[in-house]
Amino acid sequence: MPPTVITQKPVNNSPTAKRLCSHRNIGIMAHIDAGKTTVTERILFLTKKIHKIGEVHDGETTMDYLEEERKRGITIQSAATSAEWRGHSINIIDTPGHVDFTAEVERSLRVLDGAVAVFDGVNGVEAQSETVWRQADRYKVPRLCFINKLDRTGADFNYSVQTIIDRLGARPVPIQMPVGMEKNFRGIVDLVTMRYYEFIGDDNKQETLESDVPADVLDEAKAARHKMLEAAAENDEQLLDMFVEDKEMPADLVLAALRRATIAMQITPVVCGSALKHKGVNFLLDAVINLLPHPQDLPPIMGTLPRSDEAVVRSVDDAEPMCLLAFKTIAEPTGDLTFVRVYSGVLSASTRVLNPRTGKNERIGRVVRMHANKREPIDELRCGDIAAVVGLKNTYTGDTLCDEDKPIQLSKIQFPEAVIAMSLEPKKSSDRDKLGEIIGRMMREDPTFRAQTNEATGELVISGMGELHLEVITHRIQNDHKCDVVTGKPKVAYKQRLARNVETEARFIRQSGGRGQFAVIWVRFEAASTEGGGFEFVDGIKGGSVPREYIPAVEKGLTEGFNSGGRTGFPFVNVRATLFDGKYHDVDSSEMSFQSAGVLAFRQAADGNVSLLEPIMKIEVRVPEEYMGGVVGDLNSRRGEVSDVDALGNLRIIRALVPIAEMFAYSSALRGATQGRGSYAMELHEYRDVPRNIAEKILDSKREPEKD
Repeated sequence: MPPTVITQKPVNNSPTAKRLCSHRNIGIMAHIDAGKTTVTERILFLTKKIHKIGEVHDGETTMDYLEEERKRGITIQSAATSAEWRGHSINIIDTPGHVDFTAEVERSLRVLDGAVAVFDGVNGVEAQSETVWRQADRYKVPRLCFINKLDRTGADFNYSVQTIIDRLGARPVPIQMPVGMEKNFRGIVDLVTMRYYEFIGDDNKQETLESDVPADVLDEAKAARHKMLEAAAENDEQLLDMFVEDKEMPADLVLAALRRATIAMQITPVVCGSALKHKGVNFLLDAVINLLPHPQDLPPIMGTLPRSDEAVVRSVDDAEPMCLLAFKTIAEPTGDLTFVRVYSGVLSASTRVLNPRTGKNERIGRVVRMHANKREPIDELRCGDIAAVVGLKNTYTGDTLCDEDKPIQLSKIQFPEAVIAMSLEPKKSSDRDKLGEIIGRMMREDPTFRAQTNEATGELVISGMGELHLEVITHRIQNDHKCDVVTGKPKVAYKQRLARNVETEARFIRQSGGRGQFAVIWVRFEAASTEGGGFEFVDGIKGGSVPREYIPAVEKGLTEGFNSGGRTGFPFVNVRATLFDGKYHDVDSSEMSFQSAGVLAFRQAADGNVSLLEPIMKIEVRVPEEYMGGVVGDLNSRRGEVSDVDALGNLRIIRALVPIAEMFAYSSALRGATQGRGSYAMELHEYRDVPRNIAEKILDSKREPEKD
């Protein structure tokens, strides 16, 4: 039998603490095709949550329920479910592996207590594996590693573990050792108990037979166990003494020490298997219970009073005032389905809650437990739990909901910037209002999807994280919402900044008989204090040269100029405007005249003084060795900067930074150059200045005569 489940002793004996100690909130995360959804599917089958297994390649998995997911064989939206294992309840969120849908990973990790990082046993750490790992680091989420697909040709457990060290800078500690590899993968040694579990039965109903560790792998297992015990002993004085004296260490003490180190993010335990063949998933679940934290392990949640910097603390307890975070929204005609994590207190159906962002109250309609797209009504949601509520009207991703008498504002979720845009319009003009409503709903669901209308041309422009992202969006508009649309070619989501600091005098003086308009302002423009930030206004007026009542109008006008995008329409970033002098007229000055002066000041500052910024993508290309030269040469011709090349058998892994402007339709070019044997993944790295000769062409094509 697998080792006994050991949980940390509750910090107190309250009913809340006891319940939370048998509860886990975990996410499954990885690079695309590493096997996340298959792992989740096997967990649900093993815990008897489902009785028939669906396969990704057949488009029949439980968690990938969207039509687009089933057609493409990838996860697009994170999906939540729950299961029970050995008396413990587990909330599970299956997240996407494609970088275009990284927002789903971001918001899931924000509310999870632990995560399982799944790695392909052949490829080890891949491009998106690194991205999601960094996201988990940012939110301080303890995690386990599951080396999957060890039955595949080319699988190498030790190589995969080494890539975790080399690529992620982590400290992986295997607590299992595979016996056999590729088609001979036949069992696992539990290094904590030093017992061998041999896989028996066919691939659809794997069982394990427990026995002593086979003699032919005993020395290797002892060496692996020694390394694991060394990591455990570093976190427990009693174990350290036993380790130094070479005494036998009890399994319960070893697990407890590993658990503390995992929760403190000092180590990352590693388990292994093949989810597709039902190998090792039960041991993965044991590791989740044994090593990942329950809500009571985590520190109290920190927040602030709304519209204040005063700190507020909430303990993880049902008796505390209610506090929850909305981390995902699915827009529905009858009222949004909002996924929430309860950090303190108890949420019941029909409860009134305060949204500190809006300052308004909302009423919870129903509370439901989610199983992919199926809903199970429940009466209440207790602290430490994750579920969904129905009926909220004005609550979006990242909003806090709390007790109206004990308000708290939790930190918001930060999402990456869009990197690609394209025009969109309905085929029928009569569908314009319908399309606008659909776009609004989809923006509520996806914080990385944005849409705006170009005021000069009336063109609707949508933007997102990549070509696949926008392709999925448009397909959903047409197939799910039954609104036919016409799209333009994808375009780069350029930005612009002021090239140099300037001071400008803006004079807005109009006289046409009767009362005129009069406003004169001097404004200093420079880079904002936060790199890549938005617009920052500084009131530097002394002596009343601009009356107090007109200063907000100046700020409004400057903000309007900043948001307009100037002559090119590209959004500005990183601008600080300091109003330091001005003139007014007792009769002719007004808020409108000073607002107009603000708009004029920004236009003058930007005229001939902009630098264009473009998204630079971090790309990882995997190709057979014989095609490497051609692929590297092609990347160089696309203004790419190759940073390093690694070897994986006959494969070469090329990493580079390339402007996204040069990467449209790259998948077709790569297929042609490698006879279909190359693959790649890319993500946003940073925004950089566009080379002057290219920027001039782009700006010339966008400039239009200014209308006064």
